[in-house]
Amino acid sequence: MTERLVVIGGDAAGMSAASQARRLKGPEELEIVAFERGHFSSYSACGIPYWVGGDVAGRDELIARSPEEHRSRAIDLRMRTEVTEIDVPGRRVLARDLEAGTEAWTGFDKLVIATGARPRRPALPGIDAPGVHGVQTLGDGQALLDSLEGTRGRRAVVVGAGYIGVEMAEALLNRGYEVTLLHRGEQPMATLDPDMGALVHRALDGLGITTVASAEVTKILTGEDGRVRAVATDDAEYPADVVVLGMGVVPETTLAGAAGLPLGVYGGLLTDLAMRVRGHEDIWAGGDCVEVLDLVAGRERHVPLGTHANKHGQVIGANVGGDYATFPGVVGTAVSKVCDLEIARTGLREKDAREVGLRYVTVTVESTSRAGYYPGAAPMTVKMLAERRTGRLLGVQIVGREGAGKRVDIAAVALTAGMTVEAMTALDLGYAPPFSPVWDPVLIAARKATAAVRAGG
Repeated sequence: MTERLVVIGGDAAGMSAASQARRLKGPEELEIVAFERGHFSSYSACGIPYWVGGDVAGRDELIARSPEEHRSRAIDLRMRTEVTEIDVPGRRVLARDLEAGTEAWTGFDKLVIATGARPRRPALPGIDAPGVHGVQTLGDGQALLDSLEGTRGRRAVVVGAGYIGVEMAEALLNRGYEVTLLHRGEQPMATLDPDMGALVHRALDGLGITTVASAEVTKILTGEDGRVRAVATDDAEYPADVVVLGMGVVPETTLAGAAGLPLGVYGGLLTDLAMRVRGHEDIWAGGDCVEVLDLVAGRERHVPLGTHANKHGQVIGANVGGDYATFPGVVGTAVSKVCDLEIARTGLREKDAREVGLRYVTVTVESTSRAGYYPGAAPMTVKMLAERRTGRLLGVQIVGREGAGKRVDIAAVALTAGMTVEAMTALDLGYAPPFSPVWDPVLIAARKATAAVRAGG
């Protein structure tokens, strides 16, 4: 007897789940119906700043698989169709065709919720004015590019200095705009400790980006034509011909919450290791709409990254298809850049460690990406946190030039394995002068952290 899988959301998690389930079960065993309210499927939202900045040639370069490709594999992907209700007891969903305006119920035997996240968009005066843009979807990216081409002025204000904010600041700078970056924190990149964020601030200043800390936006000011003309804070106004919002995201779980499905403290769906929604045997969830276990802190967090979403989809698809897979959790690894400055972190910040009641030591080391005598050696700063009594690695942050960012993967593996900083000093890492000093910067930090742990008793 043929079962029906319904997928809500046609991007990374949803379509990875559908594709993996299809690999394991043919159409005669499993009918797959997927609903996507947007115009695009299976695309890289992480690539939007690089498309806007001109590093990526065009929009289609960011699309991994088109709706037609999914349909050719017997996945009934219905674009521009929004699910507006989940009837859990009745095992059905209500979907609205956004083009035709019609609605219809579709029954399911198994359901996957992959509704993603929505940008934070505070209810400020003028927030919906022409020229104010978010960058969550490919449609958002296209709208921003159209706006850039349609405005005569060359002043841009970016609100928020997280990953998207700093990447969009660089993209707009590359397009010849005078860029002001407003953020609420002490330093940009709040995913780093302030002392490491200060290095990013210095790099932004060096590029000519005006970075304003402790700036609380109060309104968007518009001109006589209704278009944005400035961004106002409590004590200043910043002229703007275009505004980009990079204030983070929250899980898009309005639909799931209305259906009575369990949500966590961050508003994300709660699942078990198999990515099943807790308490529901035939409902799974993945991607930016879920909370996941932080393996270092030992609690759920909302970590919206495409890497996780694709892994969630693979796990869900395997379980739906009759195989077995789990997603144990994350350590919070992320990497970005500002021009040639690479920014990476994994594990806990000092703030995170304090919040979960961990006593810790910190060390910061300055090193180089290659042997100091080898041409092209670039400076690198590594900060490491370790648990005070046990020496367990808690977190690493790296800011530096070429070759710095991906070194965070060493620490990510060590965190996943629960290694101590002392054990890390014995790691057999690759060495040659073009790639690293004899002691890799991460291992130098581990040695220094080991000494700090011993000194702290």
